[in-house]
Amino acid sequence: MNIEKRVLGLNKLSGYIKEFLAKNSEEYNESDVEFQQVLKKSEIENPWFTADNQKYALKQWSELLNQENINEWLQSYSPSKTAKKVGLILAGNIPLVGFHDVISVILSNHIPLIKLSSKDRLMVPFLLKKWSEFSEETIDFELVERLENFDAVIATGSNNTARYLEYYFKNHLSIIRKNRTSIAVLKGDETEEELKLLAQDIFQYFGLGCRNVTRIFIPEDFVIDRLFESFIGFEDIINHNKYANNYDYNRAVYLLNQDKFWDNNFVMLKEDNQLFSPLSVINFSRYSSLDEVKNFIAENEENIQCIVAKSELEIASIPFGEAQNPGLNTYADNVDTMKFLEGI
Repeated sequence: MNIEKRVLGLNKLSGYIKEFLAKNSEEYNESDVEFQQVLKKSEIENPWFTADNQKYALKQWSELLNQENINEWLQSYSPSKTAKKVGLILAGNIPLVGFHDVISVILSNHIPLIKLSSKDRLMVPFLLKKWSEFSEETIDFELVERLENFDAVIATGSNNTARYLEYYFKNHLSIIRKNRTSIAVLKGDETEEELKLLAQDIFQYFGLGCRNVTRIFIPEDFVIDRLFESFIGFEDIINHNKYANNYDYNRAVYLLNQDKFWDNNFVMLKEDNQLFSPLSVINFSRYSSLDEVKNFIAENEENIQCIVAKSELEIASIPFGEAQNPGLNTYADNVDTMKFLEGI
């Protein structure tokens, strides 16, 4: 395997995606038409995968996969001298959520056995085909319905599924990922622009990603209307049928239970200490001391994917608006996938 050729292939794939996203449909060539068909079919099969959300994910990947970024990422690792077969059970909650694992396995000189999610069945194979073409050599991978004859496995599932997977793969080298979500901690003096960026961390991909913020900590004197003001611009989300069904259901439940909540007709804020919130609901709580927040984070560390906050709060966090823009060296659940692959 020639790693350099594969890196160059990814760099060309990045350029191809950028060119496609910049074109109008009248400018499409045969390859672009095929790309557009994958987008359309993906949305038909999974209505959560709107064209806009798929294009957002593609844009993020096109910006990551340049030669400089990839080489900088890979310099910390050594590719395996012996190719092993690595089973990948991919999630499908947001577009291309498993693509990082696929790239990691291939650039580690291993062969991925990919069990696609039924929710994201088309885009990964399409991009792999293009990557192989641009690399000028065949990239070995297998699309499978059932994992067999593998040396290691990386799997993502719900907490219930993960328990089954941990048992099933107990005799194999594995990374098993469970449900996680993300939080935001507000200092109180955030600008309007910072809160707008937080809204993107909440609403991108309808809030379905593990990096979407579902829980916000606010100071005791924070005016809750400031959040609703920052959400203006995302109201079109309620026009999506599946999201609206979740909103209507959760609102009806809260009304029947006479629960207190704040509502702006497309998302609800609920004062609740739970880390996870239902779709269309953001939990929040007020804090008087930052120690309260730090204790919560420590107690829920294994369920938190990332924390959005100002750096001056001195919490390990990322800036507002960056939750859905992880780098190549940002690993799910803080488990270094490349280091794992290096050791199998």
